[in-house]
Amino acid sequence: MIEWARKTRLLQNWQSVKSEVAAAAVSANRDPSAVQIIGVSKYVDAEATLALFEAGCHQLGENRPQLLWKKNEEIAFPNDVKWHLIGHLQRNKLRRSLPLEPMIHSIDSPRLLTAIADEAVLQNRVIKALIEVNISGDETKTGLSPEQVHRLLLDRPKQGVQMIGMMAMAGWGTEREEARTQFAMTRQLRDDLQSKLGIPLPELSMGMSSDFAQAIAEGATMVRIGSRLFEGCDFIRPA
Repeated sequence: MIEWARKTRLLQNWQSVKSEVAAAAVSANRDPSAVQIIGVSKYVDAEATLALFEAGCHQLGENRPQLLWKKNEEIAFPNDVKWHLIGHLQRNKLRRSLPLEPMIHSIDSPRLLTAIADEAVLQNRVIKALIEVNISGDETKTGLSPEQVHRLLLDRPKQGVQMIGMMAMAGWGTEREEARTQFAMTRQLRDDLQSKLGIPLPELSMGMSSDFAQAIAEGATMVRIGSRLFEGCDFIRPA
């Protein structure tokens, strides 16, 4: 059982993040409702993840499929939770992951996209997915180059997966204004491909705890916030 004080701090953190995200949207002349907050729950165990949901964050992001499975085995999460897989995803993890119908943010190869589509068809599902773009060119990061993104969309499977946008992270050690430039490049790539290919790509998953304001200014529709939500809560980290 999580103590009342920790739940109270978690609720305060959630409300603070919501306010800051809304303020960033207003500052960018955008409707705050156009920006979704994905609560990155990889930092905490199943009980704390449920507490975050109860605080009001109904979209939860996990990096590791195994942790997503484990949490759902330990706790029956409410039906209106929406899971997001935001880390590198291996094809052998798909069969157990897709029944939870996560949105997958990290499509980084044609082989992975094809494997998701094939498994989704077998399970009679349609999985929403984002292409991971390595917009910074940082060799330590996963993701596709702009040219590879174009080719992937041209050759995308016609069943099982619905491509709905792109995900990007700023390069390691990037200052906020440089991060903003990279987010703007991602948005421009999305706009260009929508126009050239006639494919709607409404979602841009960009920005984390340190740079979400810059991402929102450049059109992010999803921001992935983790550490800010759990400050001062002293929750147990998952194994």
